[in-house]
Amino acid sequence: MRHGRKVNHLGRTDSHRKAMLANMASSLIKHKRISTTLAKAKALRMYVEPIITKSKTDTTHSRRIVFGYLQDKETVTELFRDIAAKVANRPGGYTRIIKLNNRLGDNAEMALIELVDYNEVYGKEVATEEKKTTRRGRSKAKKSDAPAAKTEEVAEAAPAAEEAPEITEEKAEDKGE
Repeated sequence: MRHGRKVNHLGRTDSHRKAMLANMASSLIKHKRISTTLAKAKALRMYVEPIITKSKTDTTHSRRIVFGYLQDKETVTELFRDIAAKVANRPGGYTRIIKLNNRLGDNAEMALIELVDYNEVYGKEVATEEKKTTRRGRSKAKKSDAPAAKTEEVAEAAPAAEEAPEITEEKAEDKGE
């Protein structure tokens, strides 16, 4: 039984799994997206997201910690220089997993894992949709006209309120007769 086991061993020894995840993380940082199996993509997400979070603070200590995971000087440099600047305001969720068709040879579930901030096509579509949905209020010209319209409505409502008691008094007189 695997109660409380958080790590997917992926059918490999510990050293092989760590080396494979380090190589996949380096490839993801260099190429911004890679295609792999779904299980490896999910394991890679758990491996690379804390590394990207660590890269937000550019100190010698954090660079050495990240280098201990990745074992590639060029990748660490690119991570701290380019990627950390793009994800500085993002509170997490740096990667996206997109499921693909199954692999022909063994029917394994395939997935594309990519860095969220580096997909220009998908990011632009989401941004335009957000802009469309956030415009719900009136324009500024209508807002400036709105207070004037409200004062006119209040002025019109005041005489109507005076007429309303007269109508009720007439009804009261009618009932009294």
